[in-house]
This record gives sequence, structure tokens and C-alpha cells, in this order.
Amino acid sequence: MARRVIEGVEVERSSGNVFADLGLPDAEKLKIKSGLVIEIARAVRRLGLTQEEAGRRMGIPQPKVSGLMRGDFANLSERKLMDCLNRLGYDIEISVRPTAEPVGQLKLAIA
Repeated sequence: MARRVIEGVEVERSSGNVFADLGLPDAEKLKIKSGLVIEIARAVRRLGLTQEEAGRRMGIPQPKVSGLMRGDFANLSERKLMDCLNRLGYDIEISVRPTAEPVGQLKLAIA
């Protein structure tokens, strides 16, 4: 990543993944999960659901919904988060294709 100084402050350009920038393990996984959680929060607000109603609809207890709304998704798998979105009326499409790079990437595209 490129570093430069702007008005006396050292600035480093992001890689596009804050979790990788922070040096966290499983950064790609965390990026995908956080994107799913953001969409869950948007869906709950859009549908006007209480946390209790959202929990019943998603099949998780209200305290876990509360955690999700605060960005705590450590105890939920990507699969469970996708299931929650399905239960909130979202379709999820997984696309797999070859890449020119030696190692492929995980990407979350929100339509």
C-alpha cells in the first residue's frame, strides 16, 4: 500500500479490505460476513421489524439480532447470515469463475 504525508499526517491507501489493513486473520471472510450483516441491518430497517420480529423471521434469538445490529457477527457463519437474508426476502446468487491470478478472491456484490 502506498503511503504519503498530507498536512503533516501520514496517510496509507486502503487495500479495500479494512480487516486486511488491520492485519486480522481471515480478512476476506470477515469482509464477506460484514457485508452480509450490513444487508441484514438494512433489510430489518426497510421491513420495519423489531429485533424480536426479525429474530423470529431469521430463526435466531433476539439477543443475537441485537448483536448483529451492533456489528457483532463472530458467532454466526457466512452460511447462517445468508440464511437470515433468505428469510428476510433476499435471493443470494453465488458465482464461480476462473481467475487470471494464482489465487482467487471472495467478493460480495450487492445489487
